[in-house]
Amino acid sequence: MTISALYELFLQHPRISTDTRRIEPDSIFFALKGATFDGNRFVAAALAAGAAYAVADDPVCAGADERILLVDDALATLQALAREHRRTLGIPILALTGSNGKTTTKELVGRVLGRRFAVHATRGNLNNHIGVPLTLLAMTRDTQFGVVEMGASACGEIALLASIAEPDYGVVTNIGRAHLEGFGGPEGIRRGKGELFDYLAAHGGRAFVRDDDPTLAAMAAERAELVAIRYTAAEAEGIASRLEGDYNRFNIAAAVAVGRHFAVPEAEIRTAVASYEPDNNRSQRIATDRNTVIADCYNANPSSMQASIANFLAEPLGERQQRVLILGDMLELGAWSETEHAAVLRLAAQDPAAELHLVGPEFARAAARDDAPCRAARTHLYSTREELMAELRERPVKDALVLVKGSRGIGLERTLELL
Repeated sequence: MTISALYELFLQHPRISTDTRRIEPDSIFFALKGATFDGNRFVAAALAAGAAYAVADDPVCAGADERILLVDDALATLQALAREHRRTLGIPILALTGSNGKTTTKELVGRVLGRRFAVHATRGNLNNHIGVPLTLLAMTRDTQFGVVEMGASACGEIALLASIAEPDYGVVTNIGRAHLEGFGGPEGIRRGKGELFDYLAAHGGRAFVRDDDPTLAAMAAERAELVAIRYTAAEAEGIASRLEGDYNRFNIAAAVAVGRHFAVPEAEIRTAVASYEPDNNRSQRIATDRNTVIADCYNANPSSMQASIANFLAEPLGERQQRVLILGDMLELGAWSETEHAAVLRLAAQDPAAELHLVGPEFARAAARDDAPCRAARTHLYSTREELMAELRERPVKDALVLVKGSRGIGLERTLELL
């Protein structure tokens, strides 16, 4: 089946499903494959659950039902369909990537632009080779501006996502030390995130570039064809927000710069930023009966971990009596893991009175190093999140300022109910 013929069907059934547990009525089901699943096995179930059509790539499915559309590759077809829809809509698309802060920046940018345009922005964390097509296909003829978050853990992934979304504008929030293993080191991260600049430069797009970030400024200068809209962190001065952490001024500055470029009234920009209340365990302050908790545990890498800890240690205790850091392993660091975890421990130990709760084998290895800070009485190690939770139930943390930070795979958000 051609993409144009499939697109005609999509216009009649403009909803996409990829999971038979959540079939949208009258949708088109795409039988995607993963490391542990094959959507082709669930084609019949999808149709029975209300899907209008099913796109499959296993010849075994052919002929079983006239509503089954056989293609060579279901994922590639989903991506091509999303590209066709993006081209048909013809609206401006702004893409965001970066090592840290891209989801927060996406939320802020979406809200700022939403003061002037009908905006559709990436929902949640749908920022990969499946999520970006789903984001594009969720846009309608009423959408006036698209904001698309792009995540990557290896070189080539941003280039693929840009080829699908075909953005007109882009923001790279920063170049940090995230997914070191997949990118093959810091230079690989720079090259991989720079693929968004590459696409914009090659296709006449424009990039919002924070000029007071030497790495981003240099990356823009290396691409002579790139049209750069330059701004600095000063754009965030005087802009009130509910985001925890001084580092969030960079995310705010990006949103303000985008809003000003697209002529969003200044008062509307300020209202949009000030009214954004984080509720996704990113830079979120939670006051409980016993403690004040800084929940920044949606994800973690060395750059974001050190920024969070430095900000946390600089924050006054206020009415609280102690400072507690609950830190989970940073994943996907490969050969850099022990060094990066050791650096985090040295930073956390700068407050000798702070209590550390460390979860995971990577922190355990770093704590066992000869050069690890000697503060055994104030440091507690746990193999798993469950061990930590058992300790928190038996010996609750009370009257403390608490930072909770770790990679998504550690799942430290589960501990919040115990604090």
